[in-house]
Parts: sequence; C-alpha cells; structure tokens
Amino acid sequence: MTEVDLPSGSSRSPAVTRGQIFAWTLFDFANTAFYVVILTVGYPLYFKKVVAEHGQQSDFLWGAAFSISMLIVAIVSPILGAAADFGTGKKRFLGIFTALCIVSTAGLFFVERSMIASGMLLLIAANIGFEAGLVFYDAFLPEIASEKSYGRVSGYGFAMGYVGSLITLIIVFPLYSAGFAESNLLNVRLSFLIAAFFFLVFAAPLFLFLPDRQRTASLKLNFVKIGLDRVRSTFKDFPRYKNVGRFLISYFCYIDAVNTIIIFSSIFAMETLKFDLGEIVIFFAIVQTSGIIGSALFGVLADTWGHKRTLTLSLLLWLAIVVCAYFVETKPMFFAVGVLAGVALGSSQSTSRSLMSQITPPGKKTEFFGFYSFFGKASAIVGPFVFGLVSSSVNQRVAILSVGVFLLIGLLLLQRVETSPTTR
Repeated sequence: MTEVDLPSGSSRSPAVTRGQIFAWTLFDFANTAFYVVILTVGYPLYFKKVVAEHGQQSDFLWGAAFSISMLIVAIVSPILGAAADFGTGKKRFLGIFTALCIVSTAGLFFVERSMIASGMLLLIAANIGFEAGLVFYDAFLPEIASEKSYGRVSGYGFAMGYVGSLITLIIVFPLYSAGFAESNLLNVRLSFLIAAFFFLVFAAPLFLFLPDRQRTASLKLNFVKIGLDRVRSTFKDFPRYKNVGRFLISYFCYIDAVNTIIIFSSIFAMETLKFDLGEIVIFFAIVQTSGIIGSALFGVLADTWGHKRTLTLSLLLWLAIVVCAYFVETKPMFFAVGVLAGVALGSSQSTSRSLMSQITPPGKKTEFFGFYSFFGKASAIVGPFVFGLVSSSVNQRVAILSVGVFLLIGLLLLQRVETSPTTR
C-alpha cells in the first residue's frame, strides 16, 4: 500500500497507509446507520407512535432520554479522553463504546408497544456508546494524518459518513413504506437490527487494521483517577491554552446553532411547510448527498486555503441559510435550502475537527478532544431550548432567526483564534 505523511510528533511510529486511513473513514460510514435509523428517521417516530402510543408526554419522554444520554456523555468525555491520553489505549475504549451502541441498538428490536422504560433505557445506552466512542475516534485523526492533510482526511471521513447515510436510507426505506400500520411494525423493528449489523460490519476494519500507537505498561491503572487528575490539571493550566479555549467557546456557540437546525428541520418542514413523511425522507437524502460534496471539497479547501478561513466561509453560508429559511414559502425553495444546508453541515463539521487537531498542543490531543466533545454535547441543550421557547411564544420563522444569533456569536469569536501550529 502507498504510505502517507506521518502525523506531527509520531516519527517513531510506522508510516500510516492509505488502507489504514480508509479503515478509519469506514467507521464514519458505519456509525451513520445508527444516526439515521435510531436518532433521525425510524426509532423517534416508532417511539412516539408505537412505544409511547401518542401519549401527551411522548415528546417529553423522547427528549428526556436523549438529554440524559447527552448529559452523561458530556460529563464523562473529558475524563475518558484524559485517561486514554495517558496511554490506556484509544482503540480499547472505542471498542467498548461501539459494542455498547451496537448491542443496545439491536436490543431495540425487542421493544414493543407500551415498553416505555425499556425503550428509553436502551436509547440512552446506545447514544452513550455512540457519542462517547466519537471522542476516541476523532482523536485518531492526528495519528493518521500529517498537519498539512488534517482537513482532507477529516473531510473524507465525514463524506464517507454521508455516503453511509444514503445507503442506509436506501436499505431501510422499503421497510417504512407502509408506515406504522400494525402489520408493518415488524419491518420497522427489523430496521433497528439492520442498523446494528451495518455498524458492526463496517466498523470492524478500524479495529482490525488501524494500529493504536499508545500502549500502557500496566493494565492495573486506575483509569478514573488518572482521568480526573488530568482533567483537574487541564483546568488548572487552562490559561496556558487560551487559544484552544477561544476556539472551544466559539465552537460551543456555532455548533449549538447547527445542532438546533438539524434537530428542528423536519419539524419545521412538517408543521410550517406541510411536508409529508416521504418528502421529509427525500429532503434528508438531499441534505446527505450535498453533505458529501461539502465534506470532501471543503476538506481540500481547508488544507490549501486554511482551516480557519474555510470554517469562516462555512459559517457565513450557515447565516445565509438561516435568512433563506426565514423567508422560504414553497417546498421547492426549501429543497434548495436543504442543498446548501448539506454543504454547510459537511464542511463545518469536518473543518471544525481538523482545526481542533491543528491548534491542540502535542500530548494533549485525546484529552482536548474530550473537551471538544464536551462542548459539542453541552451545547445541544441551549439552542433547542431557545428555539422551542421562541417558537411557542412567537413562531418557527422567528425561532430560526434566533438560532442565527448563536451562529453570529460563534463566527465573531472564531476570528480571535490563532492558527499557528505552536499556538497555545
């Protein structure tokens, strides 16, 4: 296989092959089956219509389960990242959380009508596995790419993820054709098994072919104590890492807006523009397709034009999308907005990850990616709350503009981030 540049600071390790980079990107390809089926299209509606039987508290129960899982991940991410950074092995942790997600996802097949507690607990466990695993998956990036190729490798990963989303939609869509009629519920539940199997099969190459360059000399380490000590040390020394702190605060603001747009886009389409379920699935497929383009092209642009400049362009595109969504009146116009949203989504996610890799000090990669994950997860609480509050008191169009405020704040804060490789 062809060898590629070593990451900065890893000259003692064997060169990373293109095949190993491909194995890393396949994990993005694999985990989107969970994201599409369990968090976006299939299980949310199944939970509301079947498990909770359209109860008055169904939306609250769904939101509570998701929020609990995100809160747990937000709390433990810095600890897990610090422990792995100490040398306990990223791949071991990634394997544990991936297994938790896959097993819990498969378990959703057995959740039937009125099994609310089981449905919530399995969702919480699955999402913890999914989100916590991403801490360690993202932290592999500095080991498989040199600094000059962070952007394109990160972009390839996200592009593979969007390809995985599209393939997953194609596979499960026939199972959803009859909706939630009693005779079709088995098909809907089968889609949960398909998502788990898809994740298992295409995540396997990472564990088989990608080396974990960190090894621990002892398996009798107190990982929790190590993690807590490293987190305390990081907070104590955080003034030394002001540049990373500035980026994380900026990231908190703009990714909050991005997450809110994603969460409420289908609700906006259905309630404001009167989309039916089939049109929403098509809209989501369009977003994923354009996301492939955004991830790949903006990843290359980031390596040639600069990560910060490319991310700035992506956030300006998001601001334009917010304004367009406020004025949109027809379904064709909203489909066009979806194309732009996919490009902006893929570019903002991949470029954020590569910029974080660029500015993080050596020896702190995994730990700071834990904080990166923490800020991303914690931000998921604020934006949706503001959107819901404004939407209920005014309307959804004004709520969309409120999200634009978070984008603007994040964009302005981003301009204070320095991109020198030695910056702290």
